Amino acid sequence: MTPAPSYSALAEFGRALLNRPSLQEGLPMISEYAKQAIGAERCSIFVYNPKIQMLWTTLSDGTGKIMVHKDDGIVGHTVKEGKPLLVNDPYEDPRFLPLIDKKTGFVTKNIASIPIFDSNRQIIGVFQLLNKEGGFDREDARFMIFFAHYISGYLELAILFDDEATLLAKGIE
Repeated sequence: MTPAPSYSALAEFGRALLNRPSLQEGLPMISEYAKQAIGAERCSIFVYNPKIQMLWTTLSDGTGKIMVHKDDGIVGHTVKEGKPLLVNDPYEDPRFLPLIDKKTGFVTKNIASIPIFDSNRQIIGVFQLLNKEGGFDREDARFMIFFAHYISGYLELAILFDDEATLLAKGIE
């Protein structure tokens, strides 16, 4: 079991994150911190768009963009249930999408999948950590739930900021 990060280290991370207002700048920082804190090999952060019922990675460690329908995979099940999922034997879980491993060449050994809620308690995304030596446990889930709450305000504002910047770039007000 990886020791839980200290609150002072988390506060220092939060201060540094506030200096990165865009998703492009902040997500790699979130990913690195989460991987180090838990001891995972990879981190993916999915954004959920309820209008089209799709999730896609705004950050997918070591691979290209991944898109998943909200009814598919561990990430989709996380959205549907609105609760964390720890899957320590994904190839034996019928919800797992082995096609993604096949496409990327990555072998998923275990998954911790945590919903990210906005200020209205609507799911705006899911963050997943993959391949922790020895598997994920309840303490990991507790920390990741806390961490998801901790970063949710940043993500909500950064998504709005990125959407607004995209609209302004297109000349739409």
